[in-house]
Amino acid sequence: MEKTKLTIRVPRDLIEGAKRYASQNDTTLTRLISEYLRQLTAQSDPLTNAPIVRRLSGTLSPDVSVDDYHHYLEKKYGRET
Repeated sequence: MEKTKLTIRVPRDLIEGAKRYASQNDTTLTRLISEYLRQLTAQSDPLTNAPIVRRLSGTLSPDVSVDDYHHYLEKKYGRET
């Protein structure tokens, strides 16, 4: 992979905080920014890898419809939704 140098302007305190974070996590500022940009550009939907979405993914059968869910709620709570 070809690398290039990039100059950006950000507030000094933001850079200092990012450097501390990188140091505490045994990485570099370059790696942090590169990884963030890689993830940002790789995701078409930012919620795809959200922890809750990942945990819930696949919990319902693809055969279940919204009407089925409403019927389930009516049965569970004993009232119309």
